[in-house]
Amino acid sequence: MAGTAVQAGWTWAQTAALLAATIAIVGAVIVAVVGYGLTQRTARRERLAKTFAEALSAVEDYAELPYRVRRRSGSPEARVQLTEDISKIQSRIAFYQAWMRIEEPQAAMAYTRLVRAVKHQAGTQMSEAWTKRVRTKDHQMNLHVAYPREEIDEEVAQCVMIMRSVLGRGN
Repeated sequence: MAGTAVQAGWTWAQTAALLAATIAIVGAVIVAVVGYGLTQRTARRERLAKTFAEALSAVEDYAELPYRVRRRSGSPEARVQLTEDISKIQSRIAFYQAWMRIEEPQAAMAYTRLVRAVKHQAGTQMSEAWTKRVRTKDHQMNLHVAYPREEIDEEVAQCVMIMRSVLGRGN
């Protein structure tokens, strides 16, 4: 054995190779973790934006109810269908209010103010619309005047501004 001596030591080349591999692995892990985090953040923002849009759509559906009531036919079936539609819209609004209270309290406060405004303004208009005579002819469907929406529009603007802020999109 004396003639075949093998040097058994750690070389700088081995250290450099090990260090390079370790840096590559750590770098890949960091890139993966950061990428995953950004993907999750983007997905959450998109989910929030979609839910905010759906919540605003429910409010707009409620704001349209005075028109639907005024244009109702006189049949009992149509009246039942319309009242069921009103209930569904109110249920959707309640769902979004609860969801936002859980998920985004800042947006929930703005949405609650918006709901209060739409129920006050459109709700009053809807109550009055129920007292109007039923329209039975096509030419009667044009109401020739829009219901006022100042209160609703002001709260929509405020709510959208806060929702944009929550989404990180500024004003």
